[in-house]
Amino acid sequence: MSTLLQTIDIESAPNPSVAIIWMHGLGADANDFVPMVRELDLAGLPGIRFVFPNAEMMPVTINGGYVMRAWYDIVATDLGRHEDEKGLRVSQGQVEALIARENARGIPLERIILAGFSQGSAMTLQTGLRQPGKLAGMMCLSGYVPIADKAIAEHTAASKATPIFMAHGRMDPVVPVARAEQSRDLLKQLGYQVEWHEYPMQHSVCQEEVVHISAWLKKVLA
Repeated sequence: MSTLLQTIDIESAPNPSVAIIWMHGLGADANDFVPMVRELDLAGLPGIRFVFPNAEMMPVTINGGYVMRAWYDIVATDLGRHEDEKGLRVSQGQVEALIARENARGIPLERIILAGFSQGSAMTLQTGLRQPGKLAGMMCLSGYVPIADKAIAEHTAASKATPIFMAHGRMDPVVPVARAEQSRDLLKQLGYQVEWHEYPMQHSVCQEEVVHISAWLKKVLA
């Protein structure tokens, strides 16, 4: 059993009844999206525990083997080839351990949202599509479905009830919007309900996106 990942936990109110496990991108850390909590309009929502985990340190091939926080290795700029399936599955287990901790804290699966940016978005889908029940939602920012052929084979029928939010920049040089569109179309073909947004930005987050995230949270947590 691996050690539980380090996390930064922020509660919007005492005794939260919802958890959002929010995963950072390659080379970032748990602090990356902490400032966004203040930017989100949470008015009218139940108490939320935001859980920001730190991925473990590992050498990343595409960056010359430099050691950084990563959920899995990136071998080539073509994200669909030579994917690090082992790394994805190890990190999936670590995210599932965080879900189990929230269950132990009294928050059931259907009141947990998985969220992430870039690699964190890929981990949201890697983990969320394989859950034995419905999550409150999957929020996927500038990401894609990793090991898509395995996702087709391994996604669960129960997970199809989980609403998915996907947002992407049209000028993204890191995860091309075409890759995200392929993932969106695949999810729809599998029977998922996907809310899609795209913005005139690169590999980042914009203010309009924050507004859309707030609206989506209010919808799925109503």
